[in-house]
Amino acid sequence: MKVTVGVIKADIGGYVGHSSSHPRLLEKANENLEKAKKSGLLIDYHVTRCGDDLELIMTHRHGPENARVHKMAWDTFVDGTKIAKELKLHGAGQDMLSTAFSGNVKGMGPGVAEMEFEEREAETVLIFMADKTSSGAWNLPLYKMFADPFNTIGLVIASNMHNGFTFEVHDVKEHKKVNFNCPEEIYDMLVLIGAPSRYAVKAVYHRDSGDIAAVSSTQKLSLMAGRYVGKDDPVCIVRSQGYFPAVGEILEPFAFPQLVEGWMRGSHHGPLMPVAVCQSNPSRFDGPPRVTCAGFQLAEGMLVGPRDMFDDPAFDDARSLANKAGEYMRRHGPFEPHRLPLEEMEYTTMPMVMKKLAGRMQEL
Repeated sequence: MKVTVGVIKADIGGYVGHSSSHPRLLEKANENLEKAKKSGLLIDYHVTRCGDDLELIMTHRHGPENARVHKMAWDTFVDGTKIAKELKLHGAGQDMLSTAFSGNVKGMGPGVAEMEFEEREAETVLIFMADKTSSGAWNLPLYKMFADPFNTIGLVIASNMHNGFTFEVHDVKEHKKVNFNCPEEIYDMLVLIGAPSRYAVKAVYHRDSGDIAAVSSTQKLSLMAGRYVGKDDPVCIVRSQGYFPAVGEILEPFAFPQLVEGWMRGSHHGPLMPVAVCQSNPSRFDGPPRVTCAGFQLAEGMLVGPRDMFDDPAFDDARSLANKAGEYMRRHGPFEPHRLPLEEMEYTTMPMVMKKLAGRMQEL
């Protein structure tokens, strides 16, 4: 019987500012999801956070985009928003772009990543969660995990991975998708996913079995809201071991703190710092961007774990490099490349400034 593993997240209020999550929000989420488990809606769940984002990790038998599961998650965010407003938390209900539930939470603000599969004899699943960055932030790590032999030696020496993986890439602005078979189409794919502000890896599939290997949230808050309301803070689920990359191969891309969009007011580039959950409290200039990882073994849908995968001194150098890179970028202040290019600033104050100057601009 197939199991669905999903993570649905939302920023419903920051404590303090945009830096972290208040314990009462997590308590309420645990209370709601425990009721859903007792009712039989969920097999199991885990509530956690990444910075000021509330993360609902769930397993069930109802398939992706199930209305009842999504409604329960939406109601949990609504309940949490009420507490956030009571506590006067910053940005209470920030990701709740709609006032009424409409079947599932896609397009309503919260980020969603879900996958359905037949549970293997040993099923290892890693859940990545990010704060202060955008949906395309998973492009480089997913490429390294599933297409780069310098990162994943299994692509070379493991016969069950040697034929490669298929990447499903979404154009988040034109709402189109295209599949690339790797390794032979790597160069074509890199043309697109090297531009993560527009193209995002939505899913990865094993080419021989067709089984899903990874799925990410590709929701762009600014495109849904038509204005800047906060960065996307994406999530990603990756299956590991067997005919998928090993845990160490999946974590290895984060040893390099790549530059991503986000940071302060979602308008800057900064390094993606891998941290333990207890360190996911971005505060310097509301950053730098953070990524956490919860690791689980599945047992008949039950979540055995989590293990805090970045709670490891082996990532100390990555955190140190992220701080150095963050310092270097910060010294640019309001200048590019620290600040995003103008075409990515269309949902901030830039349109208002240009409208204000319209009458003063003269032909050369």
